[in-house]
Amino acid sequence: MKYYPISLDISNKRCAVVGGGEVAERKVRRLLDCGARVTVVGKKLSPNLRALREARKIEHVASDYKAEHMDDLFLVIGATDSSRVNRRVYRDAKQKGILVNVVDDPEHCDFILPSLLERGDLTIAVSTGGKSPALAKKLRMELEERYGSEYDILIRIMGILRKRVIRKGRISGENRKLFEAVVNSDVLELIRARDWEGVRKRIEELTGERIADFITGE
Repeated sequence: MKYYPISLDISNKRCAVVGGGEVAERKVRRLLDCGARVTVVGKKLSPNLRALREARKIEHVASDYKAEHMDDLFLVIGATDSSRVNRRVYRDAKQKGILVNVVDDPEHCDFILPSLLERGDLTIAVSTGGKSPALAKKLRMELEERYGSEYDILIRIMGILRKRVIRKGRISGENRKLFEAVVNSDVLELIRARDWEGVRKRIEELTGERIADFITGE
């Protein structure tokens, strides 16, 4: 199966994780990081999930899974240690038109979760189509050595530039040339060297924009 790559906005959407162990915990944290409203279904919670419940960062339904727990959900993840329960989650979600992922069971998923490298707003996803999460993790670790925190800073610069340049109302082709000039220049090397004045000068030379409010990573 070939999956359709997509970045999904789940901010403030109701999502659930069925299961309360360490695997469920990892799925919960990713959902929270993306701004979802998360409910965990399960009689027992890991210590970290209990802490999240006590901090009121998640809702907890302390019972065995039931189909009614699907009501009003946008997305659900089956993360119990019972394949029977996980497949009930899948079946019920499909009947109600809810996006579903069953951990370590690609055949019972609408979507799979890639191994992610994140540098601020930069996200690099590595997927093997569910065939080898171990290989995806290995490749992600290799990418971590290649893409450091300087990429987060570059993206913040590009975000500032994009707003300013587009406001000037030039045609998109001209804007694209300016943006490509920046990313193909030595700005990244200047950021790595923490040469902030050099960064400012190069940006102004290439775009005519002065980044007096340049955001550093320090």
